[in-house]
Amino acid sequence: MVKSNYKDIYVFVEQRGGIIQNVALELLGKARELADALNEKVCAVLLGHAISNKAQECIYYGADTVFCVDAPELETYLTEPYAQAICRIVNDNCPGILLLGATTIGRDLGPRVSARLETGLTADCTALAISDKGDFLMTRPAFGGNLMATIICKEHRPQMSTVRPGVMQKGLRDTQRKGKIENVSIQFDHSKINKIRIIDTVKQEKTRIDITEARVLVSGGRGVGNEEGFKLLRQLAKTIDAQVSSSRAMVDAGVMPHECQVGQTGKTVRPDIYFALGISGAIQHLAGMEESKYIIAINKDKFAPIFQIADLGIVGDVKQIVPLLTEKLKK
Repeated sequence: MVKSNYKDIYVFVEQRGGIIQNVALELLGKARELADALNEKVCAVLLGHAISNKAQECIYYGADTVFCVDAPELETYLTEPYAQAICRIVNDNCPGILLLGATTIGRDLGPRVSARLETGLTADCTALAISDKGDFLMTRPAFGGNLMATIICKEHRPQMSTVRPGVMQKGLRDTQRKGKIENVSIQFDHSKINKIRIIDTVKQEKTRIDITEARVLVSGGRGVGNEEGFKLLRQLAKTIDAQVSSSRAMVDAGVMPHECQVGQTGKTVRPDIYFALGISGAIQHLAGMEESKYIIAINKDKFAPIFQIADLGIVGDVKQIVPLLTEKLKK
């Protein structure tokens, strides 16, 4: 059963190469909102090597306390030392909620930590809230994305969830905020750590802007057809300084790379303008873009679900309308 001394919201602050990732700042903002509803504190868990100078940044984005573990064992991410550090902090401080980003690191670390803490983990959440009764509500897609399930962890603590990057709004950076930084020393079990070591790290050079950072997205679906259809989208995107993305159908067809996929199994985006071109609007796709500020949809099917959330809808053939739109915008 749950003990009464479990409280406060802890956020794993993911950093790579000493750079705090946006998903961590998004989670700190959401944790601040949830903690205010519970009248509790937000605590950041910052792990790495030579990263103590980043602790203050966590306070600026909403943390009241930062638990900083600065150790050579944490210089490069490995599951075992990171799991040992987080479990030690959690066992010593008894948080009520622990949040991680649903990144490659978070998806690897979260299950390991939850198993060791003997608690549940709700993965890939798209919404977090506090009920009128004070319960922590974790919402995620279920049954292949065909419905949204809200999950409550009644029996165990901490209540854990991973949240996809881009789902939450990053809070405002407030340099006037005050907080406490605690440097934590961990006695690592090297007999477990030494079983796995990193031989080499290969970094792939980015050739395009991450679609999660784009202010305008031109996104194509099955209605665009093929590579020839996407050439029209790229011309439009070039005209308005936008990035091109797609639905899963075009990734599965080999037309677009996976890193450009928007949706439940792709990336979550919230641009200022989202062009949904030839996209029907299945719930799996809507889960990744429905928070866009302004949605423009073009589809031949006037009953397509995308029109239910679009701010502006045009019924017609994408291949005929997009070239006309591009020419008009060029002028």
